[in-house]
Amino acid sequence: MSAGGGTKAIIAALVANAGISVAKFVGFLITGSSSMLAESVHSVADTSNQGLLLLGQKTSQRKATKNHPFGFGRDRYFYSFIVALMLFSLGSVFALYEGIHKLEAHEELTSPLVAVIILVVAIGLETYSFRTAIVESKAVKGDATWWQFIRQSKVPELPVVLLEDAGALFGLVLALMGVGLSTITGDPVWDAIGTICIGALLGVIAVILIIEMKSLLIGEGAAPAELDVIMDELAAGKVQRVIHIRTQYIGPDELLVAAKIALDPGLPVADVAQAIDDAEQRVRNRVPSARLIYLEPDLDRSLASGKS
Repeated sequence: MSAGGGTKAIIAALVANAGISVAKFVGFLITGSSSMLAESVHSVADTSNQGLLLLGQKTSQRKATKNHPFGFGRDRYFYSFIVALMLFSLGSVFALYEGIHKLEAHEELTSPLVAVIILVVAIGLETYSFRTAIVESKAVKGDATWWQFIRQSKVPELPVVLLEDAGALFGLVLALMGVGLSTITGDPVWDAIGTICIGALLGVIAVILIIEMKSLLIGEGAAPAELDVIMDELAAGKVQRVIHIRTQYIGPDELLVAAKIALDPGLPVADVAQAIDDAEQRVRNRVPSARLIYLEPDLDRSLASGKS
C-alpha cells in the first residue's frame, strides 16, 4: 500500500473531478453563478493535482544515481507539496477573489435550476471519490484517528486526496446552499457569500497540507513507536546498547537508520561484523521500511568509567 500510495483513490478522484469540472463550467456559462465558477476552477485544479500525484509516483521509482545516491523517493513529497500550493492559489485565492467581486457587482443568476442539478450530480460523484479514498486509507491508518493519520502518515498521496475530496464535497454543499438561497430570496449576495466560504474552506485545507508536506519534504524521522522497536531490536544479541541513533524517511517506504552501537571490547573483528549484520536483520524483520541501515560499532565508555 505504501509503495502504491493509494493509486486507486487518486485515479477515482481524477476521473470524478475531470467530469465534474466540465459539467460545472457548462453550469457557470448558463447561470453566471460565481459559486459555480469557483467550483469549476477548484475541480480543474483538483484534476491537475491528481495528475501531479501520479507523476510523483512515477518519477520516484527512478533508480539511484551518483548525484542522487539515495534515489528519488522524495519526489512524491515534492509533488504533493506542489499540489497543496495549487489548491491554495487556484482554489482558495481565486474563489475569494471571485466571491468578493460578485459581492460588489450583485449580478443576477440565470437558470439556477441547471446549477442545482449539476451540483447534485457532482455531489454524488465526489461522494464516490471520497468513499474510495476512505477505504484505501483505512487499510493503512490502523488504530490512529483520521487527524493522526493526516499528521503522521509518511505516504503523502492518501492524506492529500482525503482532504481534497473532503474540501470538494463540502465546497459543493456550500455552492448548492449559495445558489439555492439566491434563488429562494432573489438576492445574488448569497451566491457570493457561498463563494467566499468555499475560498476560506479551501484555504484552511491548503494550509494544513502545505505544513504537512513541507515537514515530509524537509525530512521526518521514525514515529516514536517505530523508533522504540528499532532501538529494541538493535540492543539485542551481542549489542550492549544503542549509544545514539538518527532516523529519516527518504521516501514514503524507505527509512534511513544511522546508529552508534556499543559492543563488547573483546569481540574479534569477524564477530563484530556478524553482530552488525544480525542487528540489521532484526530491524528489517520488524520494520521493513528500514532499508538503509548504517551501524557504527563503539565501546560503551559509560560502563568503562563506572557510570550508569
